[in-house]
Amino acid sequence: MERLILVRYGEIYLKGQNRPFFEKMLINNIKKTLEPFGKPKVYKAQGRIYIENLKVEGIVLDRLSKVFGAIGINPAWKTDKDLEAIQAMVKAVMEDALEKATKENLTFKVESRRADKTFPMNSMDLSRKMGGFILKNFPGLKVDVHNPDIKINLEIREHAYAYHENIPGAGGMPVGTNGKTALLLSGGIDSPVAGWMIAKRGVRLTAVHYHSFPYTSDKAKEKVIDLCRLLTEYCGPIRLHVVPFTEIQQELYEKCPDGLLTILMRRFMMRIAERIAKKEGAQALVTGESIGQVASQTLEALASTDDVVTMPVFRPLVGLDKNEIVEISKKINTYETSILPYEDCCTVFVPRHPVTRPKLEKVRQAETLVDVEALIERALEDVEVYDL
Repeated sequence: MERLILVRYGEIYLKGQNRPFFEKMLINNIKKTLEPFGKPKVYKAQGRIYIENLKVEGIVLDRLSKVFGAIGINPAWKTDKDLEAIQAMVKAVMEDALEKATKENLTFKVESRRADKTFPMNSMDLSRKMGGFILKNFPGLKVDVHNPDIKINLEIREHAYAYHENIPGAGGMPVGTNGKTALLLSGGIDSPVAGWMIAKRGVRLTAVHYHSFPYTSDKAKEKVIDLCRLLTEYCGPIRLHVVPFTEIQQELYEKCPDGLLTILMRRFMMRIAERIAKKEGAQALVTGESIGQVASQTLEALASTDDVVTMPVFRPLVGLDKNEIVEISKKINTYETSILPYEDCCTVFVPRHPVTRPKLEKVRQAETLVDVEALIERALEDVEVYDL
């Protein structure tokens, strides 16, 4: 009898003839996630991914639960397909379940799945047989087939497998199966959530952050680096580009209409992000904007910022309210870092009366007051790059 981890996946099943590509990518991502823990054996068989030669412990299970593409992580047991071996395995699984139980007078259920149709007992008979075995060996337990405290899952495949724990996976698609995007990453709550949501669809991320030293401190930059590190637990490696933005903001503040400052800054951000995206091989931009959340996120304002780029701009949070975004940020563990009191560049040079429904022609006219191309070129010359 051996210990192992069983990984289940869901949406990948729908990929038809392309399914092997998605399965291979998921396996590769699992192997990368497990690199700090040695060299486990990771392989696929009969619609499951198995991980062997690895200590089954909490930190490993937590890391696996963050791999996009997996819907369930099951610490499991494996044995031969004969009745005595299966009974011994079921006993070990139940002992483990009882050791982790937090209440008394427990109920249980055995649910069997026979993928190997040559096995002499069908699923129903095997469940009955193992249920009777458990009642005989654990007399304090009772059966409840509808709402059991403990559910023993038994699978007959190339071997016999059993487990009682089901740790929810991150779901989605394996990162790397759907191209690459550039995430405009501030130090706030929204943009890390937007990056997480787009990565969940199998998209790799590169990130762009705008830093306005000395108006924003090195602590603000470190905060964004920390947010990137947190995202890598789900999204894999991220290259972060920190763009100096002070000169651009000062030029706009001194020469352009006050009410358009935010829109004009956003247009510069989009232009710079697109150039970095093209250099990095990304095919789209991602922002954390949500319609109507602030003055720069009205439909007219969003149209004005999109006007300066040719790449698609994805806004995964566009229909969410702030409470929904905060809940996701807490779930993915970015919230506490996002609320650290270090200002980002969007909080300096804030207009007193921002225009909420800008006219595109007026915005374009305001930009003629500065040398757009020269400002962008100077900013790009001094970009700092961090591989996280």
